[in-house]
Amino acid sequence: MLAWLAAGRRQRLLPLPLLPRAALAPAAAAAYSSSAAAAAHGGAAPASASVLLDTLDRGSDAYARNAAAVAGLLADLRSRVSQVLRGGGPEAVRRNASRGKLLPRDRIDRLLDPGASFLELSQLAGSDVYEEALPSAGIITGIGPVHGRLCMFVANDPTTKGGTYYPLTVKKHLRAQEIASECKLPCIYLVDSGGANLPRQAEVFPDRDNFGRIFYNQAKMSSDGIPQIALVLGSCTAGGAYIPAMADESVIVKGNGTIFLAGPPLVKERRYLLRTLVEHQYIVRYPESRIILHKVNFNSSY
Repeated sequence: MLAWLAAGRRQRLLPLPLLPRAALAPAAAAAYSSSAAAAAHGGAAPASASVLLDTLDRGSDAYARNAAAVAGLLADLRSRVSQVLRGGGPEAVRRNASRGKLLPRDRIDRLLDPGASFLELSQLAGSDVYEEALPSAGIITGIGPVHGRLCMFVANDPTTKGGTYYPLTVKKHLRAQEIASECKLPCIYLVDSGGANLPRQAEVFPDRDNFGRIFYNQAKMSSDGIPQIALVLGSCTAGGAYIPAMADESVIVKGNGTIFLAGPPLVKERRYLLRTLVEHQYIVRYPESRIILHKVNFNSSY
């Protein structure tokens, strides 16, 4: 499967080469003649380059105040990032490990090329938005290389509300797909999700860019020759089951991975409901296992 990913699913989808770090550096240090590098080159700048003079007074009170303010902001940022990296809390992380499962960022690390970096997107999404904590909006997205080809990763965090989708989870997932579509990046979905967060279900399906758009984007990118690959790493219900079902290639982890429209408790209750309705003649059965509700007492305890 990875060889197929590296080659591109269709000939018209060419691999995107990774740029070496040197290629990302400035073309010539002399172009920035206000730096120490310019002095090392004799201080001469190319004729086409303008010189930016450094007038910053590092001994002034204003500089000290601004430096302290920026340092405070950086410390706050690092603290927030450190907090979201913990996932859904110690108990949820422990429970996840007891099931033999990795955390989402560890899963991504296992798939990346050795020594490669990962550009995580929207890391602080969901911070201070809901009453309950939702670190990284419950989903990890970002770009990294697999077999030398840049890919978009979308990984549910099962330690955060069971990997269910809040409104911001949906928006973050859609944004990752938008970037993947524009840049022709193969999508790797690490699926471990209970689908839509039921208490917020009305907010998840309100408009055009809602939960259902995720599956439209999958179908569209697949038809455009952008590989859609899903790894089922836990119990995936409803929307969590649609993603691997619509992927070009799906892998389900033995023992941990499951996909279904409704979980066993709900199926059990449904079977009890149907059996009870049959006993009370509330339904009519038709061939080929089709069941049509005929008359239902909605005020009953069923």
